[in-house]
Amino acid sequence: MPEYAPKAELLRSLGRLVRGLSALFWGLPIALFVCVKIATVEWSKPLFIFAPVGATGLLFYGLALLGHFQQQERVWRHALDRAKLVAVVNIGLSPFCFWWGQLPSVFFYNIAVGMLLVSGVLFIFNLNLVLQRLAAMLPDETLRSETRTFGNLNRFLLLLVLGGLAVYMGLLQITNLPDWFIRLMIALTFAKPLLLGLFAVLILLPLAMTMTLIWKIKEAVFSSVFSAE
Repeated sequence: MPEYAPKAELLRSLGRLVRGLSALFWGLPIALFVCVKIATVEWSKPLFIFAPVGATGLLFYGLALLGHFQQQERVWRHALDRAKLVAVVNIGLSPFCFWWGQLPSVFFYNIAVGMLLVSGVLFIFNLNLVLQRLAAMLPDETLRSETRTFGNLNRFLLLLVLGGLAVYMGLLQITNLPDWFIRLMIALTFAKPLLLGLFAVLILLPLAMTMTLIWKIKEAVFSSVFSAE
């Protein structure tokens, strides 16, 4: 009887791992769509404020389920805890999507939504680290190589996005720029649908590759379970 206990515990942790990967796979596009939609459309019902909270909360739930797998691995736990921390920040900032859509002229709401954009990019950045640590614990060498290669590529693209946002914010603080450039920057500042659309395009490629890695890892876990003796 004792020899079956570790196997049962392993199967439970693998089941939670698969559910967590599924929550992350579906939560990423849902969170992006809901937050952009809530921020760009003038919703009149206050209940819509809970939509971005629920979407970002699904991502934290997925990470929480992943935490039941290989709890003794420190590197894995540290990567997972960093991603959870950013996920909590996303949940706290997500209601500002609704408030910004109602009152886009409020400076505080603009700052909060900007922080949410940066935090969202950091979440995908840390999620790729989590996937790399997870793949390193699986027996599939091909999967480990693919996760390492595409994970590093995703992180590089996300760093470019963060660098572009930093350059844009830095240019807004410079006062001796040409008048035509200042007018262009001001026009882009007030064109919130255009800015959100541009951000969405820049984030779609690493987002799609991250979802692909999640799906591949989930399939590898399924294969390892059903092929085990």
